[in-house]
Amino acid sequence: MKTAYTIRIENSFKSILPERWSRLSGTLSADRSYNPFLSHAFLSSLEESGSANAKSGWMGHHLLLESEDGALIGAVPCYLKNHSQGEYVFDHGWADAFERAGGNYYPKLQASIPFTPATGPRLLVAGGEDEAMIKAGLAGGLKEVTRQLGVSSAHVTFVAEADLPFFEDEGYLHRTDQQFHFINDGYANHEAFLETLSSRKRKDLRKERRAALDGGISIDWLTGKDLTEDIWDQFFAFYMDTGSRKWGRPYLNRLFYSLIGERMADDILLVMAKRNGKYIAGAINFIGADTLYGRHWGCIEDHPFLHFEVCYHQAIDFALEKKLARVEAGAQGEHKLARGYLPVTTHSMHHIAHPGLRRAIDDFLQRERREVEAIGDMLSEHAPFRKGERQQD
Repeated sequence: MKTAYTIRIENSFKSILPERWSRLSGTLSADRSYNPFLSHAFLSSLEESGSANAKSGWMGHHLLLESEDGALIGAVPCYLKNHSQGEYVFDHGWADAFERAGGNYYPKLQASIPFTPATGPRLLVAGGEDEAMIKAGLAGGLKEVTRQLGVSSAHVTFVAEADLPFFEDEGYLHRTDQQFHFINDGYANHEAFLETLSSRKRKDLRKERRAALDGGISIDWLTGKDLTEDIWDQFFAFYMDTGSRKWGRPYLNRLFYSLIGERMADDILLVMAKRNGKYIAGAINFIGADTLYGRHWGCIEDHPFLHFEVCYHQAIDFALEKKLARVEAGAQGEHKLARGYLPVTTHSMHHIAHPGLRRAIDDFLQRERREVEAIGDMLSEHAPFRKGERQQD
């Protein structure tokens, strides 16, 4: 007998009590499946800081699946959007084509973590519940919400592989892309990892790491109580300087960093570079149950190779010391391959309401998937490992 449930839309995390949200798998740091971007602390900080709210074009439209007695047994973090910024899965071409044909692509539904190209569950289920039933209900419910709102589409990005079948059963279109992840094979330390590389690559990386610290640069790892407001001020200056040049307008504001520092400091690692007693660059990482997630970096001084040291080599050092299974270093970046990060396929699922637009996108995605697979195979052949040491994850 099927359990009765109701899907309700909640527009604000202020109305979702942390203790209710923490019933969902992967949302608490004590969980073996913990993903920091699914935590109430992270999602509510995005909203309360104004980084992701209606004014910035990320209107909360979170799907809550509740039992007959009102208990929260499933959820999908979701947003109603009037643009395609901050998503890292690019559908601007789809929007342009539909608009030129007389359609309205926006608003659309976006089931994702704002500004965060990190794979994770999107169909969240409370512990002890019927996982398959609830995930199927959520995937179907997202389609029904799309229909009731009369919007063009629903997009679920950076989807964990375990969630894919439930979207496929509902007829979502499947899109793939490529990222680069470091996979920890139980290396004792960074030197043990380097020993698995080809001789030339090993020599190049050792030289690169030495050069990055030329001029008296040192590296600090800051987490927990180290993350003071003064530290956040300095890191935010790096973020604004580099983000303004790279993106034009950085997505996150200063208040966001204060809020996450208050709510989840033990799940954050800042890798900070210091010269002449002053911090000059830094990268922010989030610590999951078995994964270190690199997010963004910034600097106020340019030094050769410092970006690689702060963002990639130090992340590997930390993961090895803490015995984490992998490092996810964010979107794109084939330069990561030479530093031991392997190509990994990422997934997104798309419900397109208009039949003509759906057919056109379906045709495009079939070709794109073949291209992504071919590029992944080619990149794997150029991995820096000695022959036979590593295969594609």
